[in-house]
Amino acid sequence: MLTGVTATRYITPLREGGSLPGLVEADDLGTYVMKFTGAGQGRKTLVAEVVCGELARRLGFRMPRLVTIELDPLLGLGEPDQQVQELLKSSGGTNLGMDFLSGALGFDPLAFGVCAEEAGRIVWFDALINNVDRSWRNPNLLMHRGELWLIDHGATMIWHHNWPGAEASAARPYDASDHALGRFAPDVARAAAELAPLVTEELLAEVTAEIPDVWLADEPGFDAPDDLRRAYARPLLARAAVIHERINGIEGGK
Repeated sequence: MLTGVTATRYITPLREGGSLPGLVEADDLGTYVMKFTGAGQGRKTLVAEVVCGELARRLGFRMPRLVTIELDPLLGLGEPDQQVQELLKSSGGTNLGMDFLSGALGFDPLAFGVCAEEAGRIVWFDALINNVDRSWRNPNLLMHRGELWLIDHGATMIWHHNWPGAEASAARPYDASDHALGRFAPDVARAAAELAPLVTEELLAEVTAEIPDVWLADEPGFDAPDDLRRAYARPLLARAAVIHERINGIEGGK
């Protein structure tokens, strides 16, 4: 399971995020970008962050460390912003945090260069998880100490919002025409040859084991959290073998 910490101070909202994440301090003296169960799509967004973030890390991508953050809703009583107060009040319990990368810059495809190999790895990974939120308008990439970091995977695996249609949804191609790294001639074929064999049942079981049970409880159609964990793993396992042949919108996507 992810390391657990407890929020001790809410610092400020990060308003560039659609779900209003916040910067918090925790009892381990760390500073985290916190994402809340009471925001947006709720716990499913946090599950997607864990599955995709931890899978990315195990495949060799740079990802801020993820933790669970226990939140006491009383922490928001002194906040002057009513929207922030309501968000904190509705998010008591287990939430998600990622290490705050101090000094990081948002990636601009016109200002930074990326080699074809790294671009190909990221495009392939985004195709695997069906990431619809890595466009040139909103790259969800950071430059930190001269290296490219992946962040924000809440808008992935859209099939988990409709489990009865998950198999059909997961079989669809990936449209990379607006991808932030499309202009860097991503070498998707090389990425697939390197990464696809690493996506195994064992790896996905390890990744999905990181999801807190509380975020998986009471999902319609599933008797236990482990049943839902296996449901998350199945589309990713099937998709890994073939998705490089189903990437549209960039040269070398097939």
